[in-house]
Amino acid sequence: MASANSAMITEFILLGLTPSQNIQLLVFVLVLIFYLIILPGNFLIILTIRSDPSLTAPLYFFLGNLAFLDASYSFIVVPRMLVDFLSEKKVISYRDCITQLFFLHFLGGGEGLLLVVMAFDRYIAICRPLHYSTVMNLRACYALLLALWLGGFIHSIIQVALILRLPFCGPNQLDNFFCDVPQVIKLACTDTFVVELLMVFNSGLLTLLCFLGLLGSYAVIICRVHRSSSEGKNKALSTCTTHIIVIFLMFGPAIFIYTRPFRAFPADKVVSFFHTVIFPLLNPVIYTLRNQEIKASMRRLLNQHLA
Repeated sequence: MASANSAMITEFILLGLTPSQNIQLLVFVLVLIFYLIILPGNFLIILTIRSDPSLTAPLYFFLGNLAFLDASYSFIVVPRMLVDFLSEKKVISYRDCITQLFFLHFLGGGEGLLLVVMAFDRYIAICRPLHYSTVMNLRACYALLLALWLGGFIHSIIQVALILRLPFCGPNQLDNFFCDVPQVIKLACTDTFVVELLMVFNSGLLTLLCFLGLLGSYAVIICRVHRSSSEGKNKALSTCTTHIIVIFLMFGPAIFIYTRPFRAFPADKVVSFFHTVIFPLLNPVIYTLRNQEIKASMRRLLNQHLA
């Protein structure tokens, strides 16, 4: 079916973020500056965690993987988007479109599951501290990491399999700056009601359930922390607050995009821009700015290289 589709539609034309050349140029400059500053920050987080023997706790193990996922995720949309800003005609081949869509949901789904794993880690650390070293050992951490990568792959491959079965015979203009499920499905020359329903169930319902589950788990953790009188109370509250901020920033736009019928809304492009461009670059920074251990380790690492 994929080859048949390619015979009918060999490329898609991206309409971009906005038709205004001045706004495009402004966004290009801002995104480029943001990208060149924040992207190295992701790799600095990974390097810091890997090089500092004091940052071996599961929390930092997962934070390093979060930075890796976000750095990888940012490569899917941002570089091509920056090139397209300078191109008069924004064209992406059918194969590249499907590839972009696959990796977007593969890494995005994996990141959502990673936030669930990080919530589980904080729950065990705060609510079951005596069992923490037993439950969250190195073997368990790698098993959870493998599970979230597998979960992201299954989530993404289902979406790709459903889209590859659709016939595309024109038109071929995608009203977005990248390939995503809602815009691609709308171009299929067949009734897509069942496919849309399956997509909403696969992406939307899963996202909503993860979001509600995460909020519930952190509500339990915060209630438990408030009732305690331990010395690490403020640190635990700070960590949980950071996680909750990231949960809202990630799942809010995803819920808006994927939990409703695929109809165009004026805010779609702005929400997609934040979800695919800004958030992946900003996410680890939010954690880092609120984590004293990582900030101190980064300063030591930078001082060693500058000395």
